[in-house]
Amino acid sequence: MSEFVEIVMRGASLEIVFNRAGKKNAITGGMYSAMADALFAAEAQPEVVSVIFSGHGAGFCSGNDLQDFLSTPMTEKAPVLAFLKAISTTSKVMIAAVQGPCVGIGATLLLHCDHVVAAPSASLSFNFVKIALVPEAGSSLLLPRAVGRLKAAELLLLGEPVAADEALRLGLVSRVVGEGEQLAAARAFADKLEALPPKALMATRRLLNGSSRTVEARMAEEVGVFDQQLRSPEFKEAVAAFMQKRAPDFKK
Repeated sequence: MSEFVEIVMRGASLEIVFNRAGKKNAITGGMYSAMADALFAAEAQPEVVSVIFSGHGAGFCSGNDLQDFLSTPMTEKAPVLAFLKAISTTSKVMIAAVQGPCVGIGATLLLHCDHVVAAPSASLSFNFVKIALVPEAGSSLLLPRAVGRLKAAELLLLGEPVAADEALRLGLVSRVVGEGEQLAAARAFADKLEALPPKALMATRRLLNGSSRTVEARMAEEVGVFDQQLRSPEFKEAVAAFMQKRAPDFKK
């Protein structure tokens, strides 16, 4: 387990809470491992109906911890790949309660959720190109499905933040509630699920998501290109510029 992830059961819900507010809930390899282990364990527990993701502090999740991510080789056993497999294959209803920045994996994770409750402060950023990387978590497939190819191209190519109200209009979040009310609203939704017949619930979710193998195939394709970009000069420049708090120069 990771000290930066809180994993607790509340009724029939497994709650996964990002607990690294001092680093804007940036995700480390240890956090990925803890979350993947919890999700795989929950899969074997029929009493678990839903999973709720939330985060402490002003923001939901700022994406990967770049320094930690660079120190973890992108092998078949990489913790991030275990987490991606877990969220793309789970039968549990996935819910998110978000506030503030949802960046990178903090945004693409939401594409795998069945219900997303946002505070007015929430914003989604698919900012991979800005740091010389490519979309992950199946987002190059799931985002066009959600908002259409042209809007998805705009969001993925430019990586500009999408405010809560716009995310609601596009169908990227289910509801916008008052600031600080997002977790209570997510829990209320989970409580309603608990009263429903579980087999019918899981079957309906499976039908809604279609063939998971299609998403898995796209994830595998993304990982290959992502790994190439991790080793590219332009990604090294993007990281150096980020650490030095300067604008990157991709033309040198």
